[in-house]
Amino acid sequence: MSLAETVEQTDAATDVAAVMLAIGRRARAASAALALASGDAKDRALRAAAAAIRADAERILAANAEDVSAARAKGQRESLVDRLVLDPKRLEGIAAGLEAIAGLPDPVGTVLAEWTRPNGLRIARKRVPLGVIGIIYESRPNVTVDAGGLCLKAGNAAILRGGSESFHSSRALVEAMHKGLRAAGLTEDAIQLVPTRDRAAVGELLRMAEYVDVIVPRGGRSLIERVQNESRVPVFAHLDGVCHVYVDAGADPDKAEAIAVNAKMRRTSVCGAAETLLVDRAVAAGLLPRIAAALAEAGCALRGDAEARALVPAMDEATEADWSTEYLDAVIAVAVVDGVGGAVAHINRWGSHHTDSIVTEDPAAAERFLNEVDSAIVLHNASTQFADGGEFGMGAEIGISTGRMHARGPVGAEQLTSFKYVVRGDGQTRP
Repeated sequence: MSLAETVEQTDAATDVAAVMLAIGRRARAASAALALASGDAKDRALRAAAAAIRADAERILAANAEDVSAARAKGQRESLVDRLVLDPKRLEGIAAGLEAIAGLPDPVGTVLAEWTRPNGLRIARKRVPLGVIGIIYESRPNVTVDAGGLCLKAGNAAILRGGSESFHSSRALVEAMHKGLRAAGLTEDAIQLVPTRDRAAVGELLRMAEYVDVIVPRGGRSLIERVQNESRVPVFAHLDGVCHVYVDAGADPDKAEAIAVNAKMRRTSVCGAAETLLVDRAVAAGLLPRIAAALAEAGCALRGDAEARALVPAMDEATEADWSTEYLDAVIAVAVVDGVGGAVAHINRWGSHHTDSIVTEDPAAAERFLNEVDSAIVLHNASTQFADGGEFGMGAEIGISTGRMHARGPVGAEQLTSFKYVVRGDGQTRP
């Protein structure tokens, strides 16, 4: 039965629990097979999937156009629609991402450490797949491919539950990935898309501890909080991207302007977009008006504290809520702070521990910022928009984990593995 036929039947069905149970059982069986699959077979599947995406581009873009039209008809703001839109360039990027993943070393089987005990036991700690990973995400169809590809590379089965806004796009992309799996002789159950838009499917997935080993939610705060509150399965949390750019007294003015504008305006809808600009009080009078003008010229609205508005009166007044808001739009909050210490205090209080950048030519200020800011990604003289697994050389990412357990920062193939201890002896018994 094709994925499209399964979707049609599921949309007409009422027993979502039975559908999810069947998906879980197939995923568990697939994960056992994938754990033993060769690196060559997985890479052939990834490359064949990339080729299928390119070959099916017209069909995929037509499916995406249907999703985009429906989103606009519902009144979604354009910054959110942008996350949904696929075009030939973005689709090529998705396919190239699969090839990049295929080009990475296979993490499965890597020996992380080994040693020999005085009694002769030889112990090795070796990477193994996590098993079955459930990914719950909203309206970004590229996550369908990134997540499926990374799970496959790491020997895991993936259960994908995308947002209803990207339903047709995700279905078309998964069909292309199934072609890749078949070409490599691997089971299509390695990558399954939940074939219903019924929200009850999310609740079922969160309760499937017998079949699912990890849940990765990727979306807004309400989704993350629901998953963390309801899941019986361990969670890799990807919380809000309340990212900051701090312009230090030692900043190069040209770098400060370029980085601030790029961090905010390159793509406002990504989680690595800067949401707050902090400027050292020592240079605010000279630098803030220049940076604010560049942001405004790029189409960004600014909301400032009292000191910022005194320097740039055209700014709107920032409220307390602005300091912790992920706008995902052409809006940025602006505050004047007392040096590195003030910036660190502001970020650690109001940020989401995602990605934060300092612009400075002062090495001591940079090191203090990088050491003291409690975020998954910290940067020096670089845009926060580099918060991306592809930019880190991981090929792609499932998300940016803002938690501290197991994985933190971009979650790539390596982060989708665990390890086990392999102990070899020669008849040893314990006294």
